[in-house]
Amino acid sequence: MKINCGLIVSDFDGTLIDDRQRILPQVRDAINEYIAAGGIFAVCTGRMLRSILPQVRELGLKGLVIAYQGTLIADIETGEIIKNGGIDPQSVAVACRSLEELGYKINVYSDENIYTNYPESDPYLKRYEEIIGVKAIHVTGKMSDYVEAHNMFCQKVLSIVKESEREALYNTLQNKIGDKFDVTCSATVLVEISPIGDNKGEALKFLAGHYNIPLEKTVAVGDNLNDLSMIVAAGTGCAVGNAVQTLKDAADFVSISNNEGAVAQIIKKFGFA
Repeated sequence: MKINCGLIVSDFDGTLIDDRQRILPQVRDAINEYIAAGGIFAVCTGRMLRSILPQVRELGLKGLVIAYQGTLIADIETGEIIKNGGIDPQSVAVACRSLEELGYKINVYSDENIYTNYPESDPYLKRYEEIIGVKAIHVTGKMSDYVEAHNMFCQKVLSIVKESEREALYNTLQNKIGDKFDVTCSATVLVEISPIGDNKGEALKFLAGHYNIPLEKTVAVGDNLNDLSMIVAAGTGCAVGNAVQTLKDAADFVSISNNEGAVAQIIKKFGFA
């Protein structure tokens, strides 16, 4: 079969995998078929590299993977970091204080480690650790103080919230610090703060340039707000059926859900001539 587009970039959680954290057989088969025909398939996720690298290796992908929603790009086979952006310690402290003033606990991500001041027994944190396969390092006291004391350069700041609180916190942070940071969401219980300019859209452009593929010959697929820049930047932007409405409204195509094999449908529809 002849490919129609040279690069397909997919989000991971809520998009490539189903709600039980599985890559469905039809999705795996479609990816393999597309790659065998000469296409490039890449994963672009909000997860840290330490979490996503084993997943894309198990899937058999080669080339580059995008972590921290565009902030970090690495070679899958060697683990070599090609690009590593982030937030300077003073700015990380500002982001942390914005959450602390609102009464929220915090995770900060510095390269391969997560630092948290959530209690070890917190059910949201425990579930989050199970999903990403990484245990957090526990910090006592204010995270802003810890970051400043340890001069920590970080890729991301995050709060795990009740689903009913997410939209209000997202809007508050957008108004408060949205001119200094990229405030976004990657799941129904996550509100995230990342460096401006290091988003999934810019990462997709980086990949297209790296592989010498015109942007109009790229496809991007996602499910949440942190995928919006990628959906807009791609030649064809796709939202899975379980995506948030904002993403669906911006997409060129809305597929079936992640639990039904959305990425397989998208590969078959747009990947081949």
